[in-house]
Amino acid sequence: MQHIAMLVYPGFTALDLIGPQTAFGFLEDVQIHLVWKTLDPVTTDMGITLLPTASFATCPEEVAVLFVPGGVEGTIAVMKDAEVLDFLSARAGQAGYVTSVCTGALVLGAAGLLRGYRATTHWAFREVLPLLGAERLDARYVEDRNRITGGGVTSGIDFGLRIAARMQGDEVAQRAQLIMEYAPDPPFQAGTPESAPAALVERMRGMAAPAVAEARRAAEQAQARW
Repeated sequence: MQHIAMLVYPGFTALDLIGPQTAFGFLEDVQIHLVWKTLDPVTTDMGITLLPTASFATCPEEVAVLFVPGGVEGTIAVMKDAEVLDFLSARAGQAGYVTSVCTGALVLGAAGLLRGYRATTHWAFREVLPLLGAERLDARYVEDRNRITGGGVTSGIDFGLRIAARMQGDEVAQRAQLIMEYAPDPPFQAGTPESAPAALVERMRGMAAPAVAEARRAAEQAQARW
């Protein structure tokens, strides 16, 4: 039996978790743990409430996959949370893969787990990665040794399928993709800064600027822990 530890925390983005969790759910002999400090309900940034299945104390020490989802305010908060960062650091040393989707990479980085690794995150926050010792790549997902990071939100499905293939082979991942009927055909080509209208991208960058600045400050504070 292999164990997958997926961090949950107040204010994370549900789809960051649910996409890869669905892909992992098709793996054989795997137990998925939704992990937080306690077993108390956790509410996402969109108001969905879920129950952790393991605490930091009860999560298995050896995990095949250690995973962190992203968000905005909730993510910046856990970037500064010593208990969360200590948990991630402890489990990462015995994890097969240390992974994230979206701004979850900033949490891994705050724990010192991306130093010297290539990584990606949500396009609006990629500028923060070098502050955390990572080499920034603008990509849907990035693999560097046992670090696998996904870009923004929906990249979690691609990311999840890639890890499924690494763990149990391409056919298992392809089966999951087929059952999920994952064949993206969006109504607009606006999913990246390169494809979206330039004026829209600039407006969104302006809206994200305060959160990016706060994430930069959190990254600078995290450096003192290393």
